[in-house]
Amino acid sequence: MNVDEVKARAGPREFSPKDDLPEEYRQAATRMLEFHANSEIMGAYLERPFIRQAPSIERKMAFSAKVQDEIGHGQMLYRAAESLGVKTREEMLDDLANGDGKFLNCFHYPMESYVETPMIAFFVDGAAMRRQATLKKSSWEPYAHAMDKICFEEGMHVKHGESILRELMNGSRREQRMTQEAFEEWWPRILQFFGPTDDQSTHHDFAAEVGLKTCTNDELRNAFLNTYIPKAKKYGLEMPDEPRIRDNGDGTYEVVEDDLDWDEFFTVSQNEYDGSIEQISGRRQAQEAVQWVRDMMDDQTTTNSGPQTQAAD
Repeated sequence: MNVDEVKARAGPREFSPKDDLPEEYRQAATRMLEFHANSEIMGAYLERPFIRQAPSIERKMAFSAKVQDEIGHGQMLYRAAESLGVKTREEMLDDLANGDGKFLNCFHYPMESYVETPMIAFFVDGAAMRRQATLKKSSWEPYAHAMDKICFEEGMHVKHGESILRELMNGSRREQRMTQEAFEEWWPRILQFFGPTDDQSTHHDFAAEVGLKTCTNDELRNAFLNTYIPKAKKYGLEMPDEPRIRDNGDGTYEVVEDDLDWDEFFTVSQNEYDGSIEQISGRRQAQEAVQWVRDMMDDQTTTNSGPQTQAAD
C-alpha cells in the first residue's frame, strides 16, 4: 500500500503485521509506540522508591503491583512497536538508556515526598487514561489490542492514586498543606502532559490521517480539565492562580496556554533538562546493573538451541 491507500482505509484496528504498509506509516507508528513504552518504563522508575517509603504494608503492596504493571505495559508496547519492523525492542531500550529515547514530560521531574505520589498516580494516570482510551481505536491493531489490557489496569492505578489523595486531604493540616503545595508544583506539568498546543504539534496531522490518533492534544487536555478540576475541588485542593483556568460557565474549562512554560517543556522534550539527565542516568545504571542476567539468558538460549533429546513417556 501507498500512503494514500492507507489514509483511505484507515479505521480502528485496520492494519496488522500482515499488511504491506508504507515506511512513513511504520515510522510514525513506531515513534508513537516507542514514546509510550518509554514513558511507562520511566514512570515505573519514578514511583519505585515508594514501594519502601509508603506508610503501610497495604500501600507498599499497591505500589509494588503498580510498578510491576507499568513495566509490563512498557514491554507490551515495545513488542507492538517491534512488530512494525523499524526497530527492535533491544534498540529501543538502548536508546532510552543512552538518552536518545523520548518520554513524557512528567517523568523528567523527581518525586521527593510521599505527598507527591497522587500527582502521578491520580492526575497523571488519569490524564493517561484520557489518551489511552482513544488509542483503543488506533489503526495499528497491536497498539489498540495492547490498550485493552493497559486501560483496564490503569483504571485501578487511578483508583489507587485517588485513595491516597483522599487520605492525605482528610489527614492533618500539615498533610493537607503539603499536598496542596505538591499540587501547585505539579499542576502545570500535568497540563502539559498532553503535549504542545495543536498549532505547535508537528506529528498530529499525519497520525490522524492514517488513523493512529483520533483526538488532538487540545481536545484531550480540555476533556481532562472538565473531569479533573471538579475532582480536585472535591478533595479540597485549591486551583493555583497560574496557569489561569477559564470557567466557561457550562461545566467546561480551558487553560490559558500562554501561562504555561513551553520553553521548559521543549527543553524537557529534548532530554536536556537537569531532571532529564538525572532520570536517564538512573535508568542507564539500572540497565547496566542487570546486564549479567541478560548475558546469562543469552548463553542459556545458545546452549539449548541444539537438537533436543526426546523425553521419555
